[in-house]
Amino acid sequence: ILIHFYSVKQKANKENKIRKKQLTSILDKLFQTTNITDENGVFMKVLEVNNICKSFGELKAVNDVSFSIEEGHVFGLLGPNGAGKTTTIRMVMNIIIPDSGKIAVMGEDDARKINNMIGYLPEERGIYRKMKLGEVLHFLGELKSMSRSSAEKEMNYWLDRLGLMEWKKKKIEELSKGMQQKLQFIATILHKPKLLILDEPFLGLDPLNATMIKEIIMEQKKAGTTIIFSTHQMESAEKLCDEIMLINKGKSILSGNIHQLKDGFGKRNIHLKYDGADDFLDNNAMILKYDNFGNYVEVQLKE
Repeated sequence: ILIHFYSVKQKANKENKIRKKQLTSILDKLFQTTNITDENGVFMKVLEVNNICKSFGELKAVNDVSFSIEEGHVFGLLGPNGAGKTTTIRMVMNIIIPDSGKIAVMGEDDARKINNMIGYLPEERGIYRKMKLGEVLHFLGELKSMSRSSAEKEMNYWLDRLGLMEWKKKKIEELSKGMQQKLQFIATILHKPKLLILDEPFLGLDPLNATMIKEIIMEQKKAGTTIIFSTHQMESAEKLCDEIMLINKGKSILSGNIHQLKDGFGKRNIHLKYDGADDFLDNNAMILKYDNFGNYVEVQLKE
């Protein structure tokens, strides 16, 4: 009887441990996907930008710009070079201070307070050229409060995936520009940030590697990461973004859901490929205006 009782008790303890492990796993997944809330339990936007302005002398770099981003969304900041995209991102990161307006990142008015939850890839790439790849990633991981073993595990995964493992013990200065770009991207996502800010992430990448980075961005989104990326490539924005804001000369020109914007503004805009002379475009009663890029033309039709 005692032997039977001990066996039943041992089995019950084993089952309890299994249930506890399963419950812990469920809770971990729940907390990973739970929306960010304030102290009163009210859902917050991951980022809220309200009426920010920034001038440099007489130049109004950002003029009364507002937008907000929900958790798990990809937000595209679009515009030509010099439009104010990078200045806006630097204000979000609290690298520079807006002259007026308010910014809240996950409820905080200073992004530096939650630095470990943010991954930032700046437009100007800068990394320690005399250090080895592994050393740099360990160092940057430690700055984000990663343990050395955790940084090593994540580093090896991403170096292998992006084709840089054989360069792990090489100095940064030995890498090509494209390799350095991939390395800096790894450094940006190494600590699994909740908010990922990418300023021109495809700069310096060939089409194959640009496609690989796009795939990773979408994987990050599926994992619940909120992503902001600035670009002047509308094609990339259409494929990746939930919402966009078009900015030019420091002002917000257009913003909203990407599909709604396309439905509202895309019905009279077409891409047209043709062979031969382009004189059929001139004095055409159906065409309001067009931009000819040689092998294709963007046409806006009259209403």
